[in-house]
Amino acid sequence: MKNLSRLLFAMLLVFGLSNVNAQDENNPWAISIGVNAVDFYPTGEDAPLGGYFDEYFNAPDHWNVLPSLSSISVARYLDSGFSLGVTGSINKIDKFGDAEANDLSYYGIDGTVKYSFSQLLNTKVVEPFLGVGGGYTWVDEIGAGTLNGTLGLNFWLSENIGLNFQSAYKHAFEDYLATHFQHTAGISFRFGGKDTDGDGIYDKDDACPEVAGLAEFNGCPDSDGDGIEDGKDDCPNEAGLAEFNGCPDADGDGVADKDDNCPTVAGEKALAGCPDADGDGIADNDDNCPNEAGPAENNGCPWPDSDGDSVLDKDDQCPDVAGTVANNGCPEVTEEVQKTLNAYAKTILFDTGKASIKSESEKVLSDIIAILNEYPTAKFTVEGHTDSVGSSKLNQGLSEKRALSVKEYLVANGVDQFRLSSMGYGEDKPIDTNSTRAGRANNRRVEINLVK
Repeated sequence: MKNLSRLLFAMLLVFGLSNVNAQDENNPWAISIGVNAVDFYPTGEDAPLGGYFDEYFNAPDHWNVLPSLSSISVARYLDSGFSLGVTGSINKIDKFGDAEANDLSYYGIDGTVKYSFSQLLNTKVVEPFLGVGGGYTWVDEIGAGTLNGTLGLNFWLSENIGLNFQSAYKHAFEDYLATHFQHTAGISFRFGGKDTDGDGIYDKDDACPEVAGLAEFNGCPDSDGDGIEDGKDDCPNEAGLAEFNGCPDADGDGVADKDDNCPTVAGEKALAGCPDADGDGIADNDDNCPNEAGPAENNGCPWPDSDGDSVLDKDDQCPDVAGTVANNGCPEVTEEVQKTLNAYAKTILFDTGKASIKSESEKVLSDIIAILNEYPTAKFTVEGHTDSVGSSKLNQGLSEKRALSVKEYLVANGVDQFRLSSMGYGEDKPIDTNSTRAGRANNRRVEINLVK
């Protein structure tokens, strides 16, 4: 019983150390407890298959079983299906093959390297395995080293609990210890990868080992509970929709709030989620006339047409005077207006033989200026003409001076100088005969003609 106590103490120490290591390592551990049966029948060089294997299942005649907890083992998974384990066992021997024995004590400590076929068979429930190893076995005071071969099966009832069945053939290195079988049945418990964040997912399987998360996201969190893990959630702290990568759309306009310039008012995607009441393509918050369609270059307001001539002010060269589209919004000089201008111009009086304008012509010149101002973009030529009295050279110079004198008067009284030009024709363009006084009077004239 003294040796039994030592063995149990040693096994409890191994178990305690395994628990400590399990807190630091990222590999699973397993502990198994159960009962064992020792069969000394297959003695001799022919064991276990040389004529004796037919007695392998003869438990009533050959098996020694201690009806209590008599086996405990601790194993650690290594890699690629391999694990390393240590097993301690006790028993009492009253059957030594076909011979009787007198309650001999049995102690065994064995180390085994096992290979699991579960990955090969693609199953997590039924786990057959093979093992090889060695140990030391005592029968009463006799002890010897053994070479062990193991065949077994784990049947996992859940992720952590399973049933264990195995049979080991133990070949002794010393003749004084008989070769024998040791069969074991028990319960196995798997436990312990490292779980830094305490979310129930081992670090080796946890995509976010430092932050507690959910199993469906491989251990990563979903802070806002919208079903999208934080790592793939563009708005991890605000519940949203999958179509917006976890971001909300408060106004339901199909634009995520984070991209929506008007998140509380439904709008258009093309306008970053803002509304456009007048449909002019300019968001209401940028539209100076949100309820009246207008172009962007006028801040969403329609262009005015102040004079109502169908030419918008921006294109109207005469925005305050009704005109025609053909003349860029300015009024056109009609033939009747042209005749009126020349009728007035013919009445302008000059001092005899000079270019100076007589004061009594101021009224008619004022009327001419009024007409010219009605056509602010039209350009005119002031033309001077004379009769044939005198030399043509003198007449040419006089006509030029009189035309220039009228132009300067018009400019001095508000007509844009760039709209006027002047020239003299002398006696070259008579409109009447120079043979009579009346005819010569008609030929001495000033005309103001539209430049086309």
